[in-house]
Amino acid sequence: MIRRQFIKNISACALGGLAFGNVFTNKKKWKDVIVGHNTHRYKIDMNWGALNNQFYPVNDCHEMVQDSRGRIVLLTNHTKNNVIIYDKKGTLQEVWGTEFPGAHGLTLNVENGEDMLYIADNNRHEVIKTTIDGKVVQVFPYPKVSGKYEKANQYIPTETAIADNGGVYIADGYGLQYILHYNAKGELLNTFGGRGEGNQYFDNAHGICIDTRADTPSLLITDRMKNQLKRFTLDGQLLEVIDLPGAYICRPVIHGEYVYLATIWSGDGGANTGFVSILDKNNQLISAPGGSTPQYENGELQPMYQTLKIFQHPHDVCVDEDENLYVAQWNSGRSYPIKMYRI
Repeated sequence: MIRRQFIKNISACALGGLAFGNVFTNKKKWKDVIVGHNTHRYKIDMNWGALNNQFYPVNDCHEMVQDSRGRIVLLTNHTKNNVIIYDKKGTLQEVWGTEFPGAHGLTLNVENGEDMLYIADNNRHEVIKTTIDGKVVQVFPYPKVSGKYEKANQYIPTETAIADNGGVYIADGYGLQYILHYNAKGELLNTFGGRGEGNQYFDNAHGICIDTRADTPSLLITDRMKNQLKRFTLDGQLLEVIDLPGAYICRPVIHGEYVYLATIWSGDGGANTGFVSILDKNNQLISAPGGSTPQYENGELQPMYQTLKIFQHPHDVCVDEDENLYVAQWNSGRSYPIKMYRI
């Protein structure tokens, strides 16, 4: 049974001293420090999302979205509270969810005026659609009908993207690496990608989104272990490969004309080497908060690497209407999200 709990401000217990801090950094060290490059620079708030971990614990803070009320919705794989909802000041508003042990991907789509969440669950091997307050309305199960999978545990979905016509794209980023396209009823329409070495294939198709920056919408899909973003038509035809050497990226997040990417590892892929990557409308890297200054030589981006020990393993970036960033982290000492104020 999904649990839902409304929290009064007085009981929020957002006490940094009781929360797991970011064990990777000294929070005071980064107070008022400006990070980033060129037009996209930020001031860091390491304590923004800190809560009392005895009441509102997290394991991995996987993804974040902003709902229609302006609240910041965090997905964690702790089954005491899979969904934690904050206001933009970091005050706890609501928690719910005990049934998503592998909660990984979180997408929000407004349908008939109502916010809907799509939760990709690694452990359940399915995608679950819920209302903003946690009522399950649809389940996309393991895609046996595709003919690509012999058993459910081969399918480990990591992310979804929703088209204007209600079509649902699911990236099987930890499984066999296929992209599955469903209609709004949950009927499978197409399957493409899969594991392989060619550009049309993937090695960790971790994230996916609908890119509406051009007149014709397309899919942007992460190929994390290859340090690439790949653009496909909505019916699965490869259009473009964007190389981001040294950046092991999570899902692409479109805001205005920019693409924001949590970069979970960098350089040679070692632990605790993450930063944030920001691409412009031409898909050129223009800022890397926590990372090296973007440099191009003969039109090619030079390898990226971490320069500031702010982040351990950034897993997602949420962008609000003021272009502030909220960064959720995987495997980072059970720390809460970090806010970065645009300057």
